Amino acid sequence: MTRLEWQQLAERWLGDAKCLLDDHRWSAAYYLAGYAVECGLKACVLVRVAAVPEVIFGDKKFSEKCWTHSILDLVKMADLEGARAADAVANAALGKNWLVVKDWSEKARYNTASHQKAKKLYDAITDHANGVMQWIRVHW
Repeated sequence: MTRLEWQQLAERWLGDAKCLLDDHRWSAAYYLAGYAVECGLKACVLVRVAAVPEVIFGDKKFSEKCWTHSILDLVKMADLEGARAADAVANAALGKNWLVVKDWSEKARYNTASHQKAKKLYDAITDHANGVMQWIRVHW
């Protein structure tokens, strides 16, 4: 997939998460909101690969690792750990939102999420000033 396709998926899943949240389908909203972050971060990984293509030769398993669903692993693969940490320190609200988002897992599709949990994740991702997706968009 291309960087643009990952970006489009991220936006689509985030929109779908909002529809599901509005329809009181908390578990599906929670899952898709987190999946939107995953897709956005995969676009960020492709930014890194485009800027430093030799990264794929420095680690034979780099391409394989791209299949991860782990938010923190994707931040690392995009080489954004330092930026995330610095921005989270400089902006406490963004840091708080990252604390919510980092715990999302693809295993959420097998679990039940409450309204509160789904809304908390969605809000942490979409906050206009300090949302995780706003931060991702800067880097993708």
